[in-house]
Amino acid sequence: MKTLPPDLTCWVLSDGKPGMENQCLGLAEAMGLAPTVKRVAIRNPWRSLPPPLWFAPMRALSGVSDRLTPPWPDLLIATGRQTVALALAIRKASEGRTFTVQIQNPVVSPDRFDMVVAPRHDRLTGANVLQTYGGLNRLSQTTLKDAGAQFAPDLAHLPRPLLAILIGGSNKVYRMTDKTTRTLAEHLRTMAETSGCGLALTASRRTGPENLGHLKQALSGLPAVWYDGDGPNPYLGWLALADVFVATSDSVNMVSEACSTGKPVFVHHLPGGNAKFDRFHTALAEAGMTRPLAGDLAHWTYPPLNDTATIAEAVATRLSEHLLNLNRGQE
Repeated sequence: MKTLPPDLTCWVLSDGKPGMENQCLGLAEAMGLAPTVKRVAIRNPWRSLPPPLWFAPMRALSGVSDRLTPPWPDLLIATGRQTVALALAIRKASEGRTFTVQIQNPVVSPDRFDMVVAPRHDRLTGANVLQTYGGLNRLSQTTLKDAGAQFAPDLAHLPRPLLAILIGGSNKVYRMTDKTTRTLAEHLRTMAETSGCGLALTASRRTGPENLGHLKQALSGLPAVWYDGDGPNPYLGWLALADVFVATSDSVNMVSEACSTGKPVFVHHLPGGNAKFDRFHTALAEAGMTRPLAGDLAHWTYPPLNDTATIAEAVATRLSEHLLNLNRGQE
């Protein structure tokens, strides 16, 4: 990793969605930076306009937004459609001094940024585009070790191997139906009864109370721990402690984070999907990271998915070149 100046300033720009903001934070932290988070809320008519049509972008900020005013940062890491025009405005206002990184496809020419980081299933290419398998994250060996130690007592009574089940639910492109919920439960019960494994299960709000009820009823009597939203979230601890993962197909971040452990990941495919999700899941399966859930427990290994560290190294290298060029221009 290139050594960056100790006084280098960094902003993370997001609309506050945790899954997206964490990708920016993960990149900054992997570069050894402690960024200032700027969360924005956009008012109409800008909110409904595509980024190329935003006039006077700074006027788009609502009263609850963080202020975006100079001094501009040395590095700006942004994500989400609502930040695209703002990131470009900051780059322009800084006269190109702010090194601007946009995470996810900005749906404008990537040449307008210093770097763009996008998953390969977006099929975005360019000289300044870095491709990932999935989403960046904030995971580190230290983070996982600490979380594992914190939550190990909660799972100590469960038999091994320990199977962590990461359950999402319905979203814009997937549906979690009664049928697929029952199929998931059948596969999990078969795995537990044939292998003697323990189950650690967590569901999201998108799972829905009816689907969650079906799962709990169908898995009753098995050695299992459920996280129901009360108390500290054990997600990171379970990533550290589990031997095998099952994840539903609706979340790129969830599947990517499970694959970052290098442990077996079974994907339970929900009805629906689209071309982008299909390309994402196909790439991970072809790389030997994931397999479809079918009720059999298997073990395999692969190099852990390490997109965040790889991207951090590349961004640090190009940022160092950018800073060097700026210094030369001042001589």
